[in-house]
Amino acid sequence: MSRRSSTSFYQSTPVVAICLAALLLSNIFIYLYLDSLYESDVQPVIAHNGCMAQHFKMPTMKNCTPWLQCPLLEAEVRKLKLIGQGAVKKVYLAEWKGQKVAVSKLSFLDYSRDFLHGLSMLQALQGPLVVQLVGFCLEDHTLVTEYHPLGSLLNLNAVLGQEQQKHRNTWHTRLLLAIDYVSILNYLHNSPAGRRVMCDSNTLEKTLSQFLLTNDFHMVVNDLDALPEVDLSRGLLVKCGHRELSGDFVAPEQLWPFNNIGKPFSDDLMHEYDERTDIWKIPDVVRFLIGSVAGGDLIHFHLFQIHKECKAEDPKLRPSALDVLMVYKAVYGNMAQDNAGFREML
Repeated sequence: MSRRSSTSFYQSTPVVAICLAALLLSNIFIYLYLDSLYESDVQPVIAHNGCMAQHFKMPTMKNCTPWLQCPLLEAEVRKLKLIGQGAVKKVYLAEWKGQKVAVSKLSFLDYSRDFLHGLSMLQALQGPLVVQLVGFCLEDHTLVTEYHPLGSLLNLNAVLGQEQQKHRNTWHTRLLLAIDYVSILNYLHNSPAGRRVMCDSNTLEKTLSQFLLTNDFHMVVNDLDALPEVDLSRGLLVKCGHRELSGDFVAPEQLWPFNNIGKPFSDDLMHEYDERTDIWKIPDVVRFLIGSVAGGDLIHFHLFQIHKECKAEDPKLRPSALDVLMVYKAVYGNMAQDNAGFREML
């Protein structure tokens, strides 16, 4: 009996060894699999266009390309014509390998700090809400971005007035643009580069010029030359420029507070402020975006309360960009649902 047990034990030993070896191998495979997953997490981030960081791909391109640097810009990018000019940059329509691009070149060396700041922001904030960077050359203060032929938001009414675009001139299109605008503010106020304020927005026209209209009727922010950081934990606030601002478009905290006693403006005595100056401007920008389209009055009715909160004299009482965005999306969803229900009734 003991002999049989002994024989059975020795016969089962290889089976146990094989099972243990299989278990060990499976653990090794699991470890390697988990390790590969961990390594995949630390790979360079994939951008919204499906490219790795510091690469670009325009809609008609099949492959991603690294940002163009000085030699390639000089050899392969051909300027076609001047299409815009501001205090900091001249902008040219150009061509690169059959692709239309926009070339921005510094106008005056006095503004080189603004130019370099704008470039650094473009590099740091690449994503679906920001114009796509194609390349840059620090040696001659040049940067290249994706070209959007419809131009800035200043052209919105003219574009929607064109015969081939009139079908887009609806409350749907315009409210979606308003959602894009507030989405961009929310992104800038919570960006990978910190909390940023749109300082180059002291008039409605100047603000609209900062955004480009895409071919599929969305918007991207384009001009990031004046985007200072706010960090309340470090006591870091901003002043948008060093001259006196005026008008109803800018927030009350941006106005010289001693006008009522006739005290001359002094930049040294001017108070600093935070990103809630952008919130104050939302109703005015969105009023332009909605325009006089059918259904616009209903949109303004639904947005009345949140816009009233945006215009609070005390900036601390204003909602965040995310708060506004949530209301806008809810209004769009409700109006779209009501519109669909009305069509079904017909």
